[in-house]
Amino acid sequence: MTSTATLREAPPVAPVGAPGQAGATGAVRGPAPPPDDGVPRPYGTILAFLLPALTLYAAFTAYPFFRTLWNSFHKVLPRRSEFVGLENYATLAGDELFWRAVRNTLIWASTSPLFEVTIALLLALALYAKVPGARFFRVAWFTPVLMSYVVVGILFVWIYNYDWGPVNAALRWLGLGELARAWLGNPNTALPALIAVTTWMWTGFNMVVLLAALHSLPKEVIEAAELDNCGWGQKLVFVILPLVRPTLLNLVVLSFIGKMKIFDLVWITTKGGPLWSTETVSTYVYKRAFEWSTFDLGYPSTIATVWFVIVLAAVLTLTYAFRLREKLEY
Repeated sequence: MTSTATLREAPPVAPVGAPGQAGATGAVRGPAPPPDDGVPRPYGTILAFLLPALTLYAAFTAYPFFRTLWNSFHKVLPRRSEFVGLENYATLAGDELFWRAVRNTLIWASTSPLFEVTIALLLALALYAKVPGARFFRVAWFTPVLMSYVVVGILFVWIYNYDWGPVNAALRWLGLGELARAWLGNPNTALPALIAVTTWMWTGFNMVVLLAALHSLPKEVIEAAELDNCGWGQKLVFVILPLVRPTLLNLVVLSFIGKMKIFDLVWITTKGGPLWSTETVSTYVYKRAFEWSTFDLGYPSTIATVWFVIVLAAVLTLTYAFRLREKLEY
């Protein structure tokens, strides 16, 4: 009886963190610190390995970028520079040649990726279906990727030659001699002819990437579609294409970025002519910096800065649009 009465008269136990009867407050303990495993952190070694790469990045990427941005607000002459503020940007807004180069570049960057990825998908599907001679075609279709733009440019200058080029020779042999023309010398055909060259050159790369994506598809899904008596067309539209869609979108974005800074092929074949019909932003920057007798690097830096912002905004917009569409679909 005594022990029962004592328990009844005892004060209740205060919860953790609540004030006790003596006025003391229980301290709430935070998360325990991670135990020291005794393993030393080789920060010095990590920095030593990163330092060469960071040095190269700072010297050849970061510094040129900030220097170009700084030059865009100056008139940079051989032995002096003069701050001009936004004068270069105001001049650029009314530069007709710049906007013509922008138009040509945007046409190139918006059409060539679609041609490349579409043709590459058809070729990859043919190899995936194991057509006769698949190994030979895989090597043959991929070979143009191994060539440099200089070699490809010289090769197609010969192919498009008006007098003895294979294109015009084939047209004359087929009795279509009236269609023969100087493909790179005509303002109406020069840009489409160069778009065809980049399509021929980069289709093989996209084909190999898509072929790898096709071979990585889950076999269970393909077999389930076959068990449901799906034809080849239905299986392609409703099974294969949705599964390789992320790869297709990534290839389109990569091709878009490459065409927005195209330079080598244009410089070897037409140098922006005829009549600026193939002028791109990259060739125009080069001409303003090193060929025109202005001796001013400030204005070309302004063009490069504005074009960098345009390309970055376009890539971010495409990436956001693709991701938003995926969220809406799934």
